[in-house]
Amino acid sequence: MRRPRFIAEQARNAKGPIGRVIAWIMARETQRDNLLAIEALDLRETDHVLDIGAGHGWALARIASQTQIGTVTGLDPSSLMVDIAKRRNATLVRDGKVTIRQAHVAHLPLPDAAVDKAMSVHTLYFWPDLGGSFKEIARVLKPQGQLVLVFRSSDDVRAAAAFPAEVYSFPAVADVISALRHAGFSVSAPRLDQTPPQGYIVMVATRQA
Repeated sequence: MRRPRFIAEQARNAKGPIGRVIAWIMARETQRDNLLAIEALDLRETDHVLDIGAGHGWALARIASQTQIGTVTGLDPSSLMVDIAKRRNATLVRDGKVTIRQAHVAHLPLPDAAVDKAMSVHTLYFWPDLGGSFKEIARVLKPQGQLVLVFRSSDDVRAAAAFPAEVYSFPAVADVISALRHAGFSVSAPRLDQTPPQGYIVMVATRQA
C-alpha cells in the first residue's frame, strides 16, 4: 500500500502533532535498523560518534552506553525531532555526554576531523546531493574514520511501490559506492540484511587519509 505524500513528508521533516505521532512510530520501527548500524560501527569506549538524521534520538543513548569516554552528537533537520530527542536523552544532554542540534547533512556544524565514526539510518533518500553530502561527512571524520549507512536501495521494488517518488529517492547501490569513493572513502562490500520483513543494505565506508 502506497503511503500518502503528507505522511512521507513527515518522515523527511516532521512537524506538528502528526510529526509527534510519526516520531513515536519511527522509534519503534527503526530500533532494529539502528542496532544494525551501531553493531557495524564496532564502537570503542573512546569514540566520538555522529548520528546524522538522529530523529527521535533512540540510538543516541545506546551509542553513549558503549562510548563512556567519548561523546555522541545527534543532528536532524527537523526542529521537532531535535526537541523529542533532547527530551528522550535529557540526562545525557545535561551531563554533556550527548549533544543534539538541528542541522542538515549538507552543512554539518562540526569542525574538521571532529569525529571517529558516523552513521545514518534511512536518510539517504532525502539528500539531494549524495556526493556533496559524503564530502561534508568526510570533512568531519578523522582519517580512517568510519561511516555506516543503512538504507533501502532502488533494487527494493516494494519500497519503490510503497513510498512517493516526489519525496523518497531510493539510490542504486553502485551510485552510493561511486559517490563515496569520489568523496574520499574506501567501501567494504555492502551487506544485505535479510531479516524479515525487509532486507536493508548495510554499508561501511572508511575515510582515507
